[in-house]
Amino acid sequence: MDWLADGYGLVLRAFLLTIELGVVAGVFSMLLGVLLAAARVGPVAVLAKAAATYVLVFRNTPLLMVFVFVFVALPKVDIPQLSFFAKGVLALTLYTSAFVCEAVRSGVNSVPLGQAEAARAVGLTFGQTMQEVVLPQAMRAALPPLASVLIALMKNTSVAAAFGLIEATARMRFFTNDNADVRTVIFLVFAIGYVVIVELMSAGAFTLERRWRVAR
Repeated sequence: MDWLADGYGLVLRAFLLTIELGVVAGVFSMLLGVLLAAARVGPVAVLAKAAATYVLVFRNTPLLMVFVFVFVALPKVDIPQLSFFAKGVLALTLYTSAFVCEAVRSGVNSVPLGQAEAARAVGLTFGQTMQEVVLPQAMRAALPPLASVLIALMKNTSVAAAFGLIEATARMRFFTNDNADVRTVIFLVFAIGYVVIVELMSAGAFTLERRWRVAR
């Protein structure tokens, strides 16, 4: 385990970058996904069709192709240059928000229609109805699929390794190249790191779901 003792700091920084990528992209994916879900169930037909098209495109496009688009195609367009980290966040957000949208939309569909109708009857606008009545209930129902989406997002950060971001998977590749005799051990160490991160996320989602269930 000399490689780990010598490169402990590199391993830690790689996993911190993985977590940072996942957290930042997760926040933006939640925001965009909720907006897309609101558009899909909203009364404006143009917005509903646009959101449905977005989901159709990105849910059926491999994540690797989204990364290629962001890292290769976007720089050819006359837009401000983004850092590698920002490009990674953008690619992950574009892809993951489509799945967040569908998870939230399923939660919205689980809320009885009478709840929204009652809110509109007392004078709330569509936006107020969504914010105050529908979404709080929908998020409870959508929590399990949302947790799965965010866990998948955390694992999907490994794709960034192919595009210059030295996160956990990229660092693992460097270590295995320099320490060919202990490749299996290196792989297991990094795999355990991913397992720990995912299990912590699962535990957090379970705790939140249990608290919401008790609060009903």
